[in-house]
Amino acid sequence: MSRSVLVLNAGSSSLKFQVVEPESGEARAKGTIERVGASGSSISLTVDGEAREEDAEVPDQAAALEVMRTALADRGLDLAAAGLVAVGHRVVHGGRALTRPTVVHEKVLSEIDRVSVLAPLHNPVNADGIRNATKAFPDLPQVAVFDTAFFSDLPEAASTYAIDHDLAEKYAIRRYGFHGTSHEYVSQEVARFLGRDLADLDQIVLHLGNGASASAIRGGRPVDTSMGLTPLEGLVMGTRGGDIDPGVLLHLHRVADLDESALDELLNKRSGILGVSGIADFRDLSKAVHQGEERARLALDVYLHRLRKYVGAYLAVLGGVDAITFTAGVGENSAELRAAALEGLERLGIRIDGRRNKGGNDGPRVISTDSSEVTVLVVPTNEELAIARQTLAALNP
Repeated sequence: MSRSVLVLNAGSSSLKFQVVEPESGEARAKGTIERVGASGSSISLTVDGEAREEDAEVPDQAAALEVMRTALADRGLDLAAAGLVAVGHRVVHGGRALTRPTVVHEKVLSEIDRVSVLAPLHNPVNADGIRNATKAFPDLPQVAVFDTAFFSDLPEAASTYAIDHDLAEKYAIRRYGFHGTSHEYVSQEVARFLGRDLADLDQIVLHLGNGASASAIRGGRPVDTSMGLTPLEGLVMGTRGGDIDPGVLLHLHRVADLDESALDELLNKRSGILGVSGIADFRDLSKAVHQGEERARLALDVYLHRLRKYVGAYLAVLGGVDAITFTAGVGENSAELRAAALEGLERLGIRIDGRRNKGGNDGPRVISTDSSEVTVLVVPTNEELAIARQTLAALNP
């Protein structure tokens, strides 16, 4: 029987899961449980390519695991007989100590809890997800895979904030970076797809979804990334504005009497595409732009301007690139955005082929012209497969 890993991503009100065979890359089952702890809970589930969705009673995350197990069994996938060798967990922040996939024991959980101050919206939920899974699957090792791990060895020039050194050291303030599992997976897939040695490639990876980040990767290792101490820094996102003058927050505190809680809500939930246009979903934003809505057009222009700035900055950081890759929901699905993001960069050796950009299959593909000095690609990310593979590697270091 093939070895499988149950990959879990516990959120504050959701649970995403997949049963993945790391060697083959096959996902035997995947699904999401929504509105955990609230009325109207539901589970969407795909087993062996067949999808269904149904209502469910899910009072908490522990119950969500049982709902998942029962729903899978009803579809013929008994987890007890599925060849599971471990449970792999996405954990957002590993801090300075947790920098590689790690088999979880009490000290690891304590460290995840300790660095929750750096990711208060995510780490506590991730830690509880591990505790619940330990109870639900007591015979399986639990492995934590950290979003920050890939960027843990950024050069100090890129990871260091220019603030008081002692203060930064005391409170662990540095650029940690996020979406690391995706950036690592995609950069490796680029090398595999192109038949190139990863060590010989300079790359820019653009992970564009509701959350968005960019990375500069030299020889398979990151040398810069757009997100920082938290996922708020960098590119414009669905509800997060990315780079902002910190003085704006001090100003709003003084003139609008916004306290810490209000500023936190502003930065995380009322900024970005939503803040400028009133529209959170990129697909709806695109429709509004085509309908001539001015705020939607402005939001898209701000989004593209920031994205192009990072592409240009990383071209300079790397001294030129071999490949630029779009990935994640928006990056994979919006040909219009891809074309606009790199429009007019021919003098930098970047040329998009319009037909290739609009067509192609769902797998990795080149969208640049044959004459382009920089290869531009679309490569679907697969964080669950990456987590499954890293989980297996952690069991056999």
